[in-house]
Amino acid sequence: MTINTTRDARRYLIERLTPRYGAGEAASVTRIVFEDVFGLRNDAGANTFDPEQQVRFSNILERLLSGEPVQYVVGQADFFGMTFTVTPAVLIPRQETEELVAWALEFLKEYPSENPIVLDIGLGSGCIGIAMKKKNPRLRLLGVDKSAAALSVARQNAEKILGNEPFVFFECDILQPSNWAQFSPVDLIISNPPYIPESERSIVPEHVSKFEPELALFVKNEDPLIFYRTIADFGREKLRPSGALFFECNEFNAREVVELLLEKGFRRVELQKDLSGADRMVRAFRPD
Repeated sequence: MTINTTRDARRYLIERLTPRYGAGEAASVTRIVFEDVFGLRNDAGANTFDPEQQVRFSNILERLLSGEPVQYVVGQADFFGMTFTVTPAVLIPRQETEELVAWALEFLKEYPSENPIVLDIGLGSGCIGIAMKKKNPRLRLLGVDKSAAALSVARQNAEKILGNEPFVFFECDILQPSNWAQFSPVDLIISNPPYIPESERSIVPEHVSKFEPELALFVKNEDPLIFYRTIADFGREKLRPSGALFFECNEFNAREVVELLLEKGFRRVELQKDLSGADRMVRAFRPD
């Protein structure tokens, strides 16, 4: 097919992507590409597709046909009404995580402190903590990640979305208790930690397992709850008396996370489903 106009390019991209994604998803991906890369929000016109655009288009097509997620191809993803920069160093923000953020923000509405300290563990793109800070500027935002590359992306997003609002992000392996001494008490801990056992790798969609960062996805089969257990122990030490812990979970072991938190003395442990009906989020209050 000869591609001389933007209309030709749209039709060709949908045609090539449909066998992999289906017609509806192919059209959605095409819309994202033309809006975010080429700045074109409709296909009413048939503008000339110049040589430079054709080169970019060919590169994009090749990446999409390889299965690379469109968010990495265009370099951004929407989350909680905001646009976040994403690279293969960070997970792509997901709709289910928006529900976790909304739940945590509801909790803060009734929280006794005027300036609660929120700690986002495993920042990735920073979407959780940054979205919370954007919606509630009074909170003080701390964030940690083991990956220096992820931290770089999170800082870019914070500077872009929060402007001059303060935040503190730093590199830290939360699994090492020797690192905990540097933390002061906090009011809310929120985390979407790695939770997919290696044994489930084969059922993870290819576009996730092949392109998204393994460090943020998988845990060893021997201890799939290692992050929940460790962060719970951290929370016992660092949460203030009225503080709470919020987790996103693997739907297949979310109830085990609840049992773990109860065993560690956390109060009012609550499991909540996402919009698709999967057990996805847990909230727990600090032990007495």
